[in-house]
Order: sequence, then structure tokens, then C-alpha cells
Amino acid sequence: MSLWPVYTGGGEPHAGIAQLPPPPPWRAFNGKPLLPPPSEDPDDASASPDRTHRAQTYVVTDHSVELVNAALYLRRPLLVTGPPGSGKSSLPYAVARELMLGPVLRWNITSRSTLTDGLYQYDPLSRLYASRESEAYSRNGIEDHLRLGPLGTALLPYQNPRVLLIDEIDKGDLDLPNDLLNVLEEGQFEIPELVRTAHRAPEAEVLMSGGDWRAKVRRGRVRCNAFPFVVLTSNGEREFPPAFLRRCVTLELRQPDESQLKAIVEAHLGELDPDALELVDRFLHRASGGELATDQLLNAVYLTRTSGLTGASRSQLAEYLMPYLSQGLEPGEPRLDDY
Repeated sequence: MSLWPVYTGGGEPHAGIAQLPPPPPWRAFNGKPLLPPPSEDPDDASASPDRTHRAQTYVVTDHSVELVNAALYLRRPLLVTGPPGSGKSSLPYAVARELMLGPVLRWNITSRSTLTDGLYQYDPLSRLYASRESEAYSRNGIEDHLRLGPLGTALLPYQNPRVLLIDEIDKGDLDLPNDLLNVLEEGQFEIPELVRTAHRAPEAEVLMSGGDWRAKVRRGRVRCNAFPFVVLTSNGEREFPPAFLRRCVTLELRQPDESQLKAIVEAHLGELDPDALELVDRFLHRASGGELATDQLLNAVYLTRTSGLTGASRSQLAEYLMPYLSQGLEPGEPRLDDY
């Protein structure tokens, strides 16, 4: 029997992913050999103390829960848009932790990123140097100079989906979304360097992203079994091709309202005291005049709480921690220390 929602947003780890129904016929994949889940520790979903904390304390909306489950059920990427600090990159860590899907694979996009970077890296120079030492090595040792990238690792044939964060895709080349289309649609790719040597070595063990583990790749082809839960984040700085959008489930995050902000601060820093409530009000007032991120409020609450400052000194410190990210105050608008 299937379960809706598989991802609840409650934060408590559970094995609900086993109740995910079969994929739609057009999204069914059959990669082999099956790989077991990479980890049974839900906190391994986060690669750092910061990510572990955010995965444990992430405050999700009902709308987000619905669309995360839609992406899981349909085996489609989730395109998450929203302003900085709205929780876009924390969402996949929260999902991975609750559903116990192992460490999140992360691909940070830059203006120089290409599809191949995400799939695998090959170092021909190191292979050339190694071949000078051994002729046999030059014929059979190509896999020692290959490493799967985050996207390539996510597409290995795991029993359960891996979680992949493709962060800030709008920073990439204009062609990157189109380049991703075929791989995300087909759930597979080839490594030409291994395909060319498949007649001599039909199976190769290749390093995976995120550790020193190796996976078997047969005849140079990687094909998923459980389609990964792919989260692509965007700050909304550019438009994407219709063909790309058609293949994604789109979630737009907005800046949290007052009740959400209070829940976020409480989840991160414990019970709200009067000073914290005052800072939430001030943050909301300032947010009406320019772009702010929730992280700035959390930093302000933590530091003003632990510093022991009061009065004007406390207000001044809070202002320093909450500068506008993109737009300054208009002339005549009140400053934080006017209150």
C-alpha cells in the first residue's frame, strides 16, 4: 500500500520511502546491479554541522510538502526558486534526513560548470604518467583516473533514490539546463573512455562522489534504478527554457511571514523571549524596504542574546547584522535604531 505523503516534513526519520508506489510507466528505470543505501544514519544526510542542524530544524510549509511528494511520486526533478535565505538549499537535506536516503550529493554551479563536470571527471595526464611506468597499466587502468561527479553518482542503480542538490543553476551557462534535459529524462549516461575499452574490460570500478567508495560500471554505461530526488535551486535571476520547465516540478518559496519566522527562530534557538520577538518584528519591518535573509535574523537573535548587550548598543549590533542584500533604504525611511 502506498503512503501519501511519503515526506511529511515532521523531521523524524522513518522508512516511508519503502511505501513509495511504482513509478509511472514512462519514468520506470531498470539499472543494474542494485546498490544498497549508502548509510543508515539519518544525520549522514548532512556533510557538516551546519547542514546537520539545518536538516534537523528545517521548517517546511504544507505547500512544500505537497510538491516534494509530487516530485518523489513522479520521479521528476524539483526546481526550487526563491530569494536568498528562503531555505532552498536546506530543503533537500531535510528530505534526505527524514527519509533516511543517505548523504546529500551536492553540485555547486558556477559560470564554468558543464554537464560533464556533474557526470564524471577524467584525468588523462595522470593516466599518461602512469602508462610510462607500465604498459599493462596503460591498457587496463583507465578507471583509476575517473571519478563520478555528483550527478553521475546519483544516477547509479541504487535501491532507494539518492538526493542530489544542484545549487544555483541560474549561475551556469545558458545552455546548461538544455544539456541536463536528456540525462534527467533518460536517467542514464555513458562514459566514452570506458565504452572504448569495454571489449577488453567490460566492467570497471569507478570512484564515486563524496567519498572513497567505488561502484561497478558495466560497458561504460550508468543507468539508474530508483530515479534520484533532484533539487535544482534558482534565485529567479533568469528564465529557463519551456522544455526544461516541463520536465520539472516547480516550487516557489517566499520569504517567511511572521508566524513562520517565529517557528524558524524557535526551531533553531529555542523558546522565544521578548527580545527575540522584538527582533522578529524589526526584521519584518526592515524587510519591507529591501532584501533580507532569514539567516541574518537568526544571527542577530543569537548574538544579541549571548552578548548581554542592552538598549542602544543591542539595537546597533542587530542593525550591523541585518544589512540589506540588494537594495538600500530610501531617503527618509526609518532605520533599525530609530525604534
